[in-house]
Amino acid sequence: MAKTKEATVEDRLRALYDLQLIDSRIDEIRSVRGELPLEVSDLEDEVAGLKTRLEKLEDSLSSVDAEIIAKKNLIEESKTLIKKYSEQQKNVRNNREFNSLTKEVEYQELEIELAEKHIREFKAQIEQKKEVIAKTKEHNKERENHLKHKKSELDAILKETEKEEKALIEKSEDYKKKIEERLVKAYNRIRTNVKNGLAVVPIERGASGGSYFTIPPQVQMEIAGRKKIITDEHSGRILVDAALADEQREKMEKMFSKL
Repeated sequence: MAKTKEATVEDRLRALYDLQLIDSRIDEIRSVRGELPLEVSDLEDEVAGLKTRLEKLEDSLSSVDAEIIAKKNLIEESKTLIKKYSEQQKNVRNNREFNSLTKEVEYQELEIELAEKHIREFKAQIEQKKEVIAKTKEHNKERENHLKHKKSELDAILKETEKEEKALIEKSEDYKKKIEERLVKAYNRIRTNVKNGLAVVPIERGASGGSYFTIPPQVQMEIAGRKKIITDEHSGRILVDAALADEQREKMEKMFSKL
């Protein structure tokens, strides 16, 4: 049985740079969305919070209404008792009974006064709550409209790019399978540690891509020889020669155009 041909260093470098180009394209697509997904998420949380606040305000309004009804019922009960005690006063046998009933009447009159005072306070609370509810509803409506606009904006971008992004993510996973695990781990680690996500960069004007640190001519020759994987001592990025980069870029551009 024939042995599978082992990948050369050049094959690995080409595969790594292809992977970089795919992942950079995914980064580019995601950068178009920018902060929109986060904005939409924050707005959804804000709208949900405003709705919860409105529910609580409406519940507290119902609670105050119930308190007013309870106080009105208490007033009616007190009026009934006053009428009852007043009738009983007509048939008393002595001053002690009359005075006792008078105190009961006075007590019920005080109960009515207190209940009416509470009702006035509750009504003032209702007016305040209604004002807060109206302002909260207005704010909620404005936030919902803003959310609708941002969602529409995000949906349009997603519709335009999601098919390509999905295909690229699949390609990225496929290309990772072509590269040995230790290199993929190193690649992912470098990508995480650099700002622009570039883990594999070509030599440009004697320096690694995006860097101002010149690479010694001897090292440049070793990179062009494609016999070993060389990293930039300053950034830790994996380096490839410009010719290889151009070849792979041209190849990958053709692939991207078909997605």
